[in-house]
Amino acid sequence: MKKVLSLFMIIALLFSVAACSSDEKASSDEKKENVTISYASWSLGTEKEQNLERLMIKAFEKKYPNIKVKIDESINPTDWNGTLAAAASAGKMPDVFALPQIPSSLSNDWLMDITKMTEKDKDFANIPEAVRESATYNDKVYAVPFAQHFLGYLVNKDLFNEANLDYPEFGFSLEEYTKSIKEVTNINKGVAGTNHAFSVTDWYPAAANPDMGWYTVKDGQYSLDSKEFIAGANLAKEITTNNYAYESLPDDLKANFKGENPEEVWMNGQVAVKWDGTWGVPALVEKGTFDFDFIGLPGGRTGVTNDFVGISKTSKHAKEAFLFSKWMSFGKEGFMKRMEIAEKEGKALNTLPVNADPEILDEYFAINEVPGIKTAYDNLDNAIVEPVKTVPGYVDARWEAPTGVKVGEEANAKVAVILDNVIKGNLKIEDYAKQLDQLADQKSKEASEALKDK
Repeated sequence: MKKVLSLFMIIALLFSVAACSSDEKASSDEKKENVTISYASWSLGTEKEQNLERLMIKAFEKKYPNIKVKIDESINPTDWNGTLAAAASAGKMPDVFALPQIPSSLSNDWLMDITKMTEKDKDFANIPEAVRESATYNDKVYAVPFAQHFLGYLVNKDLFNEANLDYPEFGFSLEEYTKSIKEVTNINKGVAGTNHAFSVTDWYPAAANPDMGWYTVKDGQYSLDSKEFIAGANLAKEITTNNYAYESLPDDLKANFKGENPEEVWMNGQVAVKWDGTWGVPALVEKGTFDFDFIGLPGGRTGVTNDFVGISKTSKHAKEAFLFSKWMSFGKEGFMKRMEIAEKEGKALNTLPVNADPEILDEYFAINEVPGIKTAYDNLDNAIVEPVKTVPGYVDARWEAPTGVKVGEEANAKVAVILDNVIKGNLKIEDYAKQLDQLADQKSKEASEALKDK
């Protein structure tokens, strides 16, 4: 009898444990409350287009049915910072939003410190160190590396072959760059050596000197009075004033080309070496009519530029916002899904992998048709990071700071106006290099000091 009672007691205990486990599971499920996070980005296209970004959002909502993503249309791409500031003042900041520049968003006190969420994240650890560091200020992470692109040159191989010339390949020298552009140019036959020379001053110093960064900046210090920067500015002037670049040609010479704008002229196969980002490659793969490759920058270097998103400091759903940001960017599962969707829906992949996981890279380069991009990725240790979105004071140092110099009708021309006029042959860089260097260092110092308390 005691044995029978014992058996009943054991069965009753098992049912009790099962019931508790069931209650705990139900309780756990209930904890996954339904939340809505808002997202603002200039890369979403329209609802009708259903581009890859919108398809990724739908895939995220399917993966995490308790999280809904609301696209915030109030942030205007034509005035991104202005409309973000208005949203912040009204207490209506998006939970996740694209960042034109991290330092300005940080100084505006918009960004959440996400260090704790990133420090134990295995996928975040697979982001190249230089990229992780570019989102880190005062040892705190304030932005999510969202997308990655390469900056450099694309070459139209057909134009060089037709002219019986060797086309430049990845690893080409500064001398080969200059020689190629000059030799292939034939304006009367509608062939321009390059699209424009206005970026030469940015990349040239680092191509000429491995100890220099983009626009010479390194560790917050500029060297705009250096021989490298001066040589780059003068090369840009030579290319422009000698009609080797399509965009600076006078109208009567542009009449030799077919197209309503520079992009059409390139796609029509009339520009030999084009300055661009890898975001322009999908259109070439889909619509290009000539043999091309990505060749990076002289000296085997490549410009790297990243897009970033931030999580609002006022977000009530930080965990979900980070999970969504990860899915859309550096997360392995998310990027594998991005490639799957792109292939299934016939969409062009619009970013290089941010995550350097070998499985991701193998899959990506199995479907990527441009050999030079793989070569550039294999040489990332020699890359130059474009500082526009990450270096404090850079936008002022490169474009916006007033110089006190009169140029034409402008009594106080900005830096960009000075450099444009140098490249167009209206001013001599030697007359302004020292002043530009001192101004750049000043803006760098001011911006860095403004972030010390962040």
